[in-house]
Amino acid sequence: MVLEKINSPQDLKTLSPDELNRLAKEIRQRLIEVVSQTGGHLASSLGAVELIIALHYCLNTPADKIIFDVGHQAYAHKILTGRNPKFATLRQYGGLSGFPSRDESVYDPFTTGHSSNAVSLGLGLACARDLLPEKEKFKVACVIGDGSLSGGLCFEGLNNAGHLKKDILVVLNTNELSIAPNVGAISNYLNKIISLPVYNRVHDNLVNFLKTRLSEGSRLLKLMNRFEEGLKGLFVPGMLFEEMGFRYFGPIDGHDLATLISTLKNITGFKGPRLLHVVTKKGKGCCFAEEDPVKFHGISCFDINTGEVVSKKAPPGSRSYTEVFRDKLVSLAHDDPGIVAITAAMPEGTGLDKFRDNFPDRFFDVGIAEGHAVCFAAGLANQGFKPVVAIYSTFLQRAYDQIIQEVSLQGLPVILAIDRAGIVGEDGVTHQGIFDIAYLKSIPNLVIMAPKDGGELEDMLEFSLKLGKPAAIRYPRSSVPVPVKTSAPLELGKAELLREGRDFTIIALGSMVSASQEAVGILAKENLSGGLINARFVHPLDLDLIKAVCAKTKFIFTVEEGVRDAGFGSSVSQELGRQVRRIGLPPEFVPHGPRGLLLDKYGLTGPGIAADILRQIKNNG
Repeated sequence: MVLEKINSPQDLKTLSPDELNRLAKEIRQRLIEVVSQTGGHLASSLGAVELIIALHYCLNTPADKIIFDVGHQAYAHKILTGRNPKFATLRQYGGLSGFPSRDESVYDPFTTGHSSNAVSLGLGLACARDLLPEKEKFKVACVIGDGSLSGGLCFEGLNNAGHLKKDILVVLNTNELSIAPNVGAISNYLNKIISLPVYNRVHDNLVNFLKTRLSEGSRLLKLMNRFEEGLKGLFVPGMLFEEMGFRYFGPIDGHDLATLISTLKNITGFKGPRLLHVVTKKGKGCCFAEEDPVKFHGISCFDINTGEVVSKKAPPGSRSYTEVFRDKLVSLAHDDPGIVAITAAMPEGTGLDKFRDNFPDRFFDVGIAEGHAVCFAAGLANQGFKPVVAIYSTFLQRAYDQIIQEVSLQGLPVILAIDRAGIVGEDGVTHQGIFDIAYLKSIPNLVIMAPKDGGELEDMLEFSLKLGKPAAIRYPRSSVPVPVKTSAPLELGKAELLREGRDFTIIALGSMVSASQEAVGILAKENLSGGLINARFVHPLDLDLIKAVCAKTKFIFTVEEGVRDAGFGSSVSQELGRQVRRIGLPPEFVPHGPRGLLLDKYGLTGPGIAADILRQIKNNG
């Protein structure tokens, strides 16, 4: 096997064209075999194999820098940069990350997992390089996708790079998919370019013909340049990238290694901002992924022969929080034509695909543009609609300014459905949704809720749509627990007393209520009587109930699935004015691994909470 000879990108340079093509096939087979066992981002990585081989063949990495936007397409990059022996540990606890990680390899300049930042990062590297001594110079290549172009940050980087005229290569890999099918004018524009490759043939033939026959200052050459501009307007509508200061090359077949290598060799010798446009097929080489690239964008373990997902059997009748949210929202929307739904390129992941299918005119996929999604929702709310914006916690960080300025400051009734709040598992440090409580709780006008089970999520969604205020509901990536018996109806800012105790009181938030209830039971066997409050609201807090109950016990504990510093427990402690022992996640980036394993590692299970409480009571009793 050719792959067995590759220990670093330098080994690529000794291979023949035939061996390089064989290597691409072997890498694809390796990707399919491993991801079928570990799960991961398969379709995007399969589509980028030849492109990554060509980049490493033509550049001198790690001295030269390759930055992958998002990074979920970079599995071949990991294999070629000395990580193939450990590739079977992909996304496993203690194993390789599913994204580029600067802690993992010198070939990864940055740890990346969010979209649209590669050009800005690369431009920063290029400007730093130009301040270095000549012997320390290097090349910079940024690999972006057509989905990246739906994010404003990418255009900010492109605009600045074109203005500064720095030596930087942007590789635009288009496959008409980011996660779900791409939307918007930019996607349509790229499709026009793909359908009209005649421009580059006309351009090259005309330039070569005239330059071999005319002097450099010829009037005819100047006329030719004007004619070229006319051709650009005729064949490539808008000439977006060239107008931004980039020299545009392409589109070329992103699976033709010979063309990729020859093109890259040519254009890496040029100076200034360059954009190479390649066209690839997402899922290339795996029939299942080619037929359903959305399903195989991020896939769980699957049968390598049938493509069927192999998952642990869930208990009969169990549902995820996402499924509960999905079904309740559709049910409410049938009776309320004012409800509209918004996603940032994640209809399937957030459960809004069912809303889309039932109410296509009231569903909006804005692309990978979370800030725009929230700002757009404010416009809808301004005219009396009830927008529900479903976004993963980690990606909602990108819309922080819009939550403050366009939603909360205006007091507009936008509902933020914060999916994957807390530990998400195998996607790791860039995707754990552990900061949302801390970054949202200080915003005025914003009501923040967390349900303890599926029934409470349904109640909170219905309640928030009637509230007439900005609201956020955070819920985890997990199955809903067995309902905790309750009799208290949902009221704004009112917590729920589940039981009183003599020795200690737990104030638990959302997903930690059922685990805390288990901890109370465990500690009862230690002759410790514990009380339990289901907080329900992060803001506003039910201070009357909390103060009344906590006045009867010496020890007060808060439990949350988020960073404990500046989180829910901090708010309770500040308001009570007395010592509150906070149980939550430490102020660190949580690594990748199964959700259950990570909850156990950080003590956010029934036994873990009980052990923590018992230790603190004994040490301070």
